[in-house]
Amino acid sequence: LDDIKVEIERATDRRAELLHVLAEGHDPVVAAEHAQVEEEIARLWDEYREARVRGRFGDRDAIIKRARLEERLERAA
Repeated sequence: LDDIKVEIERATDRRAELLHVLAEGHDPVVAAEHAQVEEEIARLWDEYREARVRGRFGDRDAIIKRARLEERLERAA
């Protein structure tokens, strides 16, 4: 989790730099890089949330298997 947070901080810092450059005037190259950085930040936050959930509740597939088993047991009862 710490590694992901460090990556998020770096990307956020880069985004701030790009926004300062864009505030001075539009540059298509900088705007494209800004869009890439935004996508990267969104991906990293998704990865961070997934890692937190895995750490807290376990593997997603194991949770689904357990839920399906419980569902079958309830239907059988």
